[in-house]
Amino acid sequence: MKIRSCVRINARGNDLYRFINMLHEEGIECRGQYCRNNTFYADVPKSDMKRLQSTAESCGITLKTAEYRSLFLRLRLLRRRIGLLAGAAAAAAAVLYFSRTVVTIDIQGNSSVSDEKILAALSELDIKTGTPVFSIDPHRSENRLCMMMDEIAWAGIRHTGSRLVVQVREAEPVPEIKPERVPCNIIAARDAKITDLKVRRGHLMHTVGEYVPEGTLLISGVAEDQKGRTYIYHAMGEVRGKYTDTVSFSAPFRREEYTPTGKKHTQRTLRLFSLDIPISFGKDRFRSSSAEISEKKLRLFGKELPLGIRKKKLMETAPAEMVFSEEELRQRLMERIFIYEKNFLSDDTVMLSRNISSRADDDILTLTVTYELEGVISQQKDLFLK
Repeated sequence: MKIRSCVRINARGNDLYRFINMLHEEGIECRGQYCRNNTFYADVPKSDMKRLQSTAESCGITLKTAEYRSLFLRLRLLRRRIGLLAGAAAAAAAVLYFSRTVVTIDIQGNSSVSDEKILAALSELDIKTGTPVFSIDPHRSENRLCMMMDEIAWAGIRHTGSRLVVQVREAEPVPEIKPERVPCNIIAARDAKITDLKVRRGHLMHTVGEYVPEGTLLISGVAEDQKGRTYIYHAMGEVRGKYTDTVSFSAPFRREEYTPTGKKHTQRTLRLFSLDIPISFGKDRFRSSSAEISEKKLRLFGKELPLGIRKKKLMETAPAEMVFSEEELRQRLMERIFIYEKNFLSDDTVMLSRNISSRADDDILTLTVTYELEGVISQQKDLFLK
């Protein structure tokens, strides 16, 4: 395809050679010219066509013309297609913009520190998707990131095009330093029967099999020598025992809960980096509702772009009185018991038995759980001198 607009001419007439000489005298550029069968053939720039036609008329020459397909011809044909030109301009602007903007942040080297935590710290340093690359000071940001997060010992920031790479090296965890110079005793934290003893420092006051009430001295940090002098030190050890624990869970048979009415409303927004642009009309007029949010990112050549559609599905809820049967209410309370056991019973505590009793009165169902447990019953108690 030719870049310059050019016209192919066929000239025929009696004064053909006079016409050719006049073209040369007027400085009209003729390329690929030749004569055959009393016809002159040549390629002439489109900008010289008016002068060429005037010369042909003065010499009585008949012209036939045909314009070559060139880049300028294509652009001239597209000059009225505003949408196409606007789209091409927008695409060029987008390429230029994204080449100078942080589109993705890739975090490398972290294991215990989550990506979300590092991204939140970077956001406080004004480093996030949509930030101009030229506004980021890598050296300053690396130092500030390490100062903001104790878990990071070293950080390196570099960018390749629109991709920002953050490399980190996590700090070694500092071992817990337990105060071993503060004088203390080991006492019982609850009523229990001793099942196991480990004494590392101090004087043992009770043995395995004995029942000890809460607050009983188990390992003493006070000693006396043969001359009657008293010494105090930091008692150390662990005492395990069997004990019982009782927990109650209650719920009413009638209660007001928010339930879906069946009415729904969907809101859609165009998300560009962290900017939300509404693309749906209408507002939800629900006094109360629950929401489900989903987001679909645009991908190009397998890469996720900072452009997508966020959909928020609202479902209206209204208060309604719920009436539960004893079996339904028991099932709900059993779920609460399961959550309690999972979250509040420590890993080193062994459940020996569990007894559940129920009582229904005044429209309330109560489940009382009695546990028999085996675990650590000892705790430190500091010694203070007068």
